[in-house]
Amino acid sequence: MRILKAALFFLIITPCTPAVLAQSKPAQSKPKLTLDEFFNSVTFPALEISPNGNSVVIETERADWDQQIFRKDLWLYRDNGKGGSLIQLTQSGHDTEPKWSPDGRWIAFLSERKVPTQQDDDSDSDSDSKNNDEPAQLYLISPDGGEAFPVTNGEEEVHTFSWSADSQTIYFATRQPWSKQQKDDYKKEWKDVVQYRTAERGDTIFALDLSAALARHAAAPTKTKKQNKDSEKNPDLTPGAHAIATIPLRVDSLITSPDGQKLAFISNSINQRQEKYEDVEIYTIDVARALLPATAESASNSSAEAHPRRITNNQAAETHPHWATDSRHIFFTVEVGDVSGPYRDLQPHLYWVDSATGAVEQWSKDFTGPVEHYAVTAENVLASARIGTEVSAYSVMQPNQPLHKLNGWDGTYETLSTTAHSSHIAFVYSSLQKPTEVYLADSATNLDQAKPITSFNHLFTERDLPQGKPYKWKADDGTTVEGMLIYPPGKFEAKHLPMLTLIHGGPADADGNRFEADWYQWAALAATNGWLVFEPNYRGSTGYGDKFLQQIVPVIVSRPGKDILEGVDALIKDGIADPDHLTIGGYSYGGYMTNWLITQTTRFKAAVTGAGAVEHIGNWGNDDTTYDDAYFLGGRPWEASQRYHDEAAIFQIDKVKTPTHLVAGANDIRVAVMEDYLLEHALYSLGIPNALLVFPGEGHSLSKNPWHGKIKVREELNWLQKYGGVPASN
Repeated sequence: MRILKAALFFLIITPCTPAVLAQSKPAQSKPKLTLDEFFNSVTFPALEISPNGNSVVIETERADWDQQIFRKDLWLYRDNGKGGSLIQLTQSGHDTEPKWSPDGRWIAFLSERKVPTQQDDDSDSDSDSKNNDEPAQLYLISPDGGEAFPVTNGEEEVHTFSWSADSQTIYFATRQPWSKQQKDDYKKEWKDVVQYRTAERGDTIFALDLSAALARHAAAPTKTKKQNKDSEKNPDLTPGAHAIATIPLRVDSLITSPDGQKLAFISNSINQRQEKYEDVEIYTIDVARALLPATAESASNSSAEAHPRRITNNQAAETHPHWATDSRHIFFTVEVGDVSGPYRDLQPHLYWVDSATGAVEQWSKDFTGPVEHYAVTAENVLASARIGTEVSAYSVMQPNQPLHKLNGWDGTYETLSTTAHSSHIAFVYSSLQKPTEVYLADSATNLDQAKPITSFNHLFTERDLPQGKPYKWKADDGTTVEGMLIYPPGKFEAKHLPMLTLIHGGPADADGNRFEADWYQWAALAATNGWLVFEPNYRGSTGYGDKFLQQIVPVIVSRPGKDILEGVDALIKDGIADPDHLTIGGYSYGGYMTNWLITQTTRFKAAVTGAGAVEHIGNWGNDDTTYDDAYFLGGRPWEASQRYHDEAAIFQIDKVKTPTHLVAGANDIRVAVMEDYLLEHALYSLGIPNALLVFPGEGHSLSKNPWHGKIKVREELNWLQKYGGVPASN
């Protein structure tokens, strides 16, 4: 697209620290945050620094209330040494995962934008965004200007892509292509019947020559879909793309080695459900062997393709791979499972695997908490890692060395990006009173001198944001447990406050010193509405060691439940919480815990729960993350039937007296809406005040329509006010 230079899209960024950003108005003159303002926050799902270190491409996500979507657009920051400018690159609302070409001439990204026709306006138009259902295709845009244009097409979406080391080739993966004849034959036989599992097919990795793709674009600017005899026969194929490998699984996270000789990727189950450990492993491909001279039939001739080599074999779900500078080792972290033995959940640690031998080694294995993000530089590895409620920046040079904490601010560091040719580092940072922005530092040793290069969330610096602090208590077994207290504005460290216990999901997650403003993390808004918000990091949370996390097994709700109730008791004893005005809530695993705890006590005047199971057998069968379901309960349903009964809220639901508000996504496959209907029906039959909101088209993350999350929190606040006995303060 054309780079927009109107004032709306062109911002001049001048260096200032987070402290300066937060001091735009004296605290006593700042108004309180409103519901509308809260839901206009901007997040940064991805960013990547340019090869020369002077530019950063940034993906933003924000609510578009008119189109009823979450807009995902790309922005480009450039630093000329005297200041910087931020320019909007794309405006389709569907652009994600930007990656610089190694030579810095192009930015590639995925887009689900509507494919233009002859009658359409500019290819970057955001018209009809609400009804967009196009498969993700690979686009290019020059950082120097011009329109974005597609380099892939077809009816199959691009799952992942990577640049070659010399910037001359783009590798990408799609589902194995079918010809039009194959599709017609299948539809004729099966009509609209879904063949669960049996109709699945794996992915093919393609190589696309950049110069040829540019020549095709120059010869025929993309204003219409190319309709020739070949594309009609093979609607899934991109002209000029050469198939180099096929695998009977999905391909995720494709990456190219620095020397350009190998590709690596992480496999996944085709339906992306965690059901077999061997579905998720790291593979490599010898690029020199794979890139044989193309023939007319090479795109569909699997016999001419390379064979991916599996280099890991464990009971863990690897994620976030990155080649080391030696082009031999591959860094990765683990979402769930253990690389060293039988399945067990650990915190996310940093590992690397030798691509030649398959040997796996953990980095900085004595570090207490999880490595949440990392980046590889020419000299070392930079990481953001959690200890308790803080996520700080660290560096390390060798696997057997401890993480070295870098000079930085208190708060939370995320999404680090570095480059081999510059010491500059880009990252996302926030704290409770410093809204999330992207920062650029001259080097990792000067993080505390970094300057913000975005100001999308500046409005929040002009509002009276809640203050917070960590709080610790002793559990019945002597274990120290920690959480966060978020105070109403102007009432920091006040006593005898009405309290909302807001429980995080996961359970392998933690609340802490970070800015949060969305439908899932709404403590700041609840505090603004008069509640002291207690966020407990119960047993099963990250940041306190693997042993602390594992103590949830096999007591998936009863052990964390004790931790949470003992925290409430401590807050009452310390005179902080008002025992007559206690409420509780949570979503996902936080919903599990809310559902359980209202069966264990009647002290809570109101509850707000979402996407939380009340039993575990049906949930085990439906959940897309079944690895940890069985692990948490000590086996599959027929192997631990008593535990499935004892740890389920539904079998104690007759104890509930708490008015309960429920929400669910109609298409949730992680915690099926069935669980919410089951809880609602039980409460209704018992005469307990309740309400259920079901959001059409939404999965677990409520990521389709921003109105759904806004209505969710609006009604939850109303419920807490109605039954919790706290007058409206905003």
